[in-house]
Amino acid sequence: MIAKFPTVVIDGVFLGKVRERWQGRPPSAIGKSTVDGRQKIDELGFTGDAQADLKHHGGRDKAIHHYATDHYPLWIAEGEIPDGTIPAAFGENIATRGLTEDTLCIGDILKLGSATVQISQGRQPCWKVSEYTNNKRMAYRFQKTGRTGWYYRVLDHGAAGAGDEVTVLERPQPDWTVKRVTLARLSRQTSQGEAETLALMPELADGWRQAFAKMVSGNLLEDQSKRLEG
Repeated sequence: MIAKFPTVVIDGVFLGKVRERWQGRPPSAIGKSTVDGRQKIDELGFTGDAQADLKHHGGRDKAIHHYATDHYPLWIAEGEIPDGTIPAAFGENIATRGLTEDTLCIGDILKLGSATVQISQGRQPCWKVSEYTNNKRMAYRFQKTGRTGWYYRVLDHGAAGAGDEVTVLERPQPDWTVKRVTLARLSRQTSQGEAETLALMPELADGWRQAFAKMVSGNLLEDQSKRLEG
């Protein structure tokens, strides 16, 4: 355990099923509901959860999405979501207070209830965030602020539920906060040296390492319109 880092408590666990949500749009499992009791976690995340687009969501590097409840008052104050909005307004699986993209790092290993997980990447927001929040610019705001939340890969199976503790155990990449890496990935504005480091970072999700490798080769162009607008 990292002594200076606080242990926090899970405020809620949220799971969802694939359903048709918007006419003429692909189905989604972004709608998550609060579940009671401890929920089983395997290599693909919570066993009771689902993802509709398995090409872009879920998988071992994006098994669980964690979002900071700390951000909700900021979004409300900025007028992006209505007063009184509560988790899981962004489709997250885990909500806590006291952990953010500024204080956590890529590669951090955490105890999540009885499971052991590792931060693999930030979230690349898509049009579904905008549709679900009924705010057409929400995905863009997620991307610009870096308040995207983060994904875990599961190192050891277990279970977690509201009231369980979350503790940082190891920090192999202390210079690379989730926010720093996420903004570099989404803006594609980073130095050659940083891109080279991230392209070779073993803890970073494979897809993001490939993206940074393209930046190293000078390919800074990326059409984000389909992801952000659908």
